[in-house]
Amino acid sequence: MAQRYPHHLVRRRRAVALLSVGLLPLAAACGPRESSSMTGTTTTVTTTSLPAVSPVAPPLGAVPPADPYAGQPLVANVAWTETIDGARLLVFPTQAGRQTTFPGSDDRAWQEVVALSADADTPGMRDQFRCHWAWARLVQPDKPSWNLEPWRPAVGYQATVEARCNPGGPER
Repeated sequence: MAQRYPHHLVRRRRAVALLSVGLLPLAAACGPRESSSMTGTTTTVTTTSLPAVSPVAPPLGAVPPADPYAGQPLVANVAWTETIDGARLLVFPTQAGRQTTFPGSDDRAWQEVVALSADADTPGMRDQFRCHWAWARLVQPDKPSWNLEPWRPAVGYQATVEARCNPGGPER
């Protein structure tokens, strides 16, 4: 059954309904702007209930309310190898390390790397790791290892990202 509401109450009910489904930013950006000169008018509104929604996993990149991988290792192991360019540390992430989006998980994973190999704890290696954590997981989610090289220059995180995690030259 349709009910009649003053215009300002219609706008409030609409905002509450949009907030409850997380659409207010979208509606504010996309919807028509109503004139404030219509304050004294009334509008007919048909109210309906939203269907019950079963919980679903948060979308990729969303921050979960609690760390789903708390207490689980994010790095399986590390291994040093020699290449034509010099030493390389292979970092093998666990499935949890590949999937977590929880804030601070990159710091936790880096601490695991350093615990497994203290020689990794240099600014350039940390930036390479952060780059792999943030970007390589998206671009190559199944890459067996993330390769960090101590001989690469420490150019800062942004320049490391711009160099596709490999400042000082491509990976060979």
